[in-house]
Amino acid sequence: MSKNYKTTVNQEFEFDISQEALSALDAVKTTTGYHILQDNTSYKTEIVSSDFTKKTYQVLVNNRAYEVAIADAVDILIKDMGFSVGASKQSNALMAPMPGLILDVQVTAGQEVKEGDTLLILSAMKMENSFVSHMDGTIKAVHVTKDDAVDKGQLLIEFEEINN
Repeated sequence: MSKNYKTTVNQEFEFDISQEALSALDAVKTTTGYHILQDNTSYKTEIVSSDFTKKTYQVLVNNRAYEVAIADAVDILIKDMGFSVGASKQSNALMAPMPGLILDVQVTAGQEVKEGDTLLILSAMKMENSFVSHMDGTIKAVHVTKDDAVDKGQLLIEFEEINN
């Protein structure tokens, strides 16, 4: 069964790409990303940062920045049904999804944040991952500082309790 992805670049251009097309790319891994040859044109690519929860990536192609969002069939179905992943469960904590190194903490206890504000940046698997607030709220506690090594599942940031 073919796996297809809907890709959006800079919230402007949309295209579909199949797993087979990705596998057929003439791509060579480099120390910073990939070198791709397509239609006799050379492309140097690098993933600068990623947000796994939103499936968005900041990508450099020949030193030009692009914001890329990738959705698979399940993501599209969830969106078409009017749901969002995790919408039924509000979490008051940000946990490390993978082991890594804290590069930057951009919030402090007591600070008010808006949905989408960057909370911290985690380096993992040679990529910088920006973690953003999933809601408007107040930071209750920050449990990490810059240059801390963290384990998967470790508590990073707590929000004040949500009163509905």
